Amino acid sequence: MMDKIIFGIIGGGWRAEFYLRIAKELPEKFAVSRIFIRDEKKARAMEQQWGVRTVSTFDEFVDQVDYSFAVLSVTWEANPQLIIQLSNMDIPVLAETPPAPDIEGLIQLNKTIRKGAKVEITEQYLFQPMHAAAIALARSGKLGDISQVQVSVAHGYHGISLIRHLLGIRYEDAIISGQRFVSPLIKGPNRQGPPSSEERENSVQELITLQFGDRLAVFDFTGDQYFSWIRKNRILVRGDRGEIMNQEVSYLADYQTPMYNKLRRVDMGHNGNLEGYYHRGIQLGGEWLYQNPFIQGRLSDDEIAIATCLYKMGLYAAGEGASFYSLAEASQDHYLSILMKGAVETGQTINSVRQRWALE
Repeated sequence: MMDKIIFGIIGGGWRAEFYLRIAKELPEKFAVSRIFIRDEKKARAMEQQWGVRTVSTFDEFVDQVDYSFAVLSVTWEANPQLIIQLSNMDIPVLAETPPAPDIEGLIQLNKTIRKGAKVEITEQYLFQPMHAAAIALARSGKLGDISQVQVSVAHGYHGISLIRHLLGIRYEDAIISGQRFVSPLIKGPNRQGPPSSEERENSVQELITLQFGDRLAVFDFTGDQYFSWIRKNRILVRGDRGEIMNQEVSYLADYQTPMYNKLRRVDMGHNGNLEGYYHRGIQLGGEWLYQNPFIQGRLSDDEIAIATCLYKMGLYAAGEGASFYSLAEASQDHYLSILMKGAVETGQTINSVRQRWALE
């Protein structure tokens, strides 16, 4: 078991608070040494709310590197330069998605980054409990050869990351087609909380197909799904011996014997259970497909996933673990998401081409 993981943060927005909540809930595992925030008012508020040290300049942030890596929670445009600056100083980087705003930025970043730099990207959806369980099942062989995935879970590069991992795709070229559909929806909650009145708004759906040779992906998402009470996520994974439909699993034990089961979520603290309130894991029958490594904290699924990224980054930065979501992977996912948007906006079929990060 490695020692407590200490990290620094650059940025003080909504996403930065996820890292602070995790450190507060799991103080034996994580600690924040300092946060770089230029806005003095926001910095004082952060200090009061979270009890962390803030600095107002980059030089102060790197003056004493008392952290094992830096978390970047900044704008898309600010990400590339900070990634390069920190990696040139041999400071490992865990950057929020995406690593650069556009294709040219991705190419330039991958061209400029120092060889051997430890740069990972916080793609948390792969490590959310139910998605992690589905990926484990897809890779187990129980469903046979996976040929199709339909994902209606998250926007752009997040959705693509799930598609690639469920299909077993790395950097294969894709044929991409898409369309947009607008429909009415009663407004639901957002980052600021529940709605204050009934209001009808437009819901924008993007429906996109990506064909990777003999494997097919369907991306289907509306931004309302992140907070909506009435628009739910959906996932379908099809293999030649079985499939996952949301939590329902069907597969062949042999050609004459179909098996039907469910991905069962195990949460403690319900119905009189006195073990505490936490997520324990995901089971299929009597088998654990996923077990939560952070049962000490009361964390949402998204926070469990981000904590997983922090833990894996701690191991990687210390030379005790492997890359888990590299700059190359993140670049590929954002590249495909940009092409998807182009296919939707133009109505044209777009073919991806192999980029420099896929050739190294």
